[in-house]
Amino acid sequence: MRYLVLLKGTTPGTPPPPELMAAIMQLGEDATAAGALLDTAGLAPSADSARVTVTGGALDVLDGPFAETKEMISYALYQVRTKAEATEWTTRFMKLHRDLWPGWEGEAEVHRVFGPEDFSPAG
Repeated sequence: MRYLVLLKGTTPGTPPPPELMAAIMQLGEDATAAGALLDTAGLAPSADSARVTVTGGALDVLDGPFAETKEMISYALYQVRTKAEATEWTTRFMKLHRDLWPGWEGEAEVHRVFGPEDFSPAG
C-alpha cells in the first residue's frame, strides 16, 4: 500500500539546524534502503500556490498566500504493508524536528493512496 504524508509546519524564526538536515537525510536513506520511501520533496510557500474550488456549481481560482497558520512544507510517499508502518516512519521524522529544532511546531497527515486494486472491476 502507498501512503502520502503531508507535512505542515511553522518556522521558529531560525533556519533548520544542520544537525536536523543531516538527520533527515539519514532517515531518508534508511527509509529508501528499507524499500519504504518512494519520493519526498519540499513544497514552496503558499504565496506561490493556487487553490481551485467548486462551490454551488461555481469554479473559483484563488492565488496564495493562504491564511492557514501552518504552511504545507513537504510531502513523502511511502510504499509499505500497513498504515502503522507509514505512521512509524512519519513519527520518526517528526521526532527529529521536535528534538533538533527548538520552537518548531507542525503536524503530519498520513493518507492512504488508492490504486487500481482498491476498485472493483467494471461490469
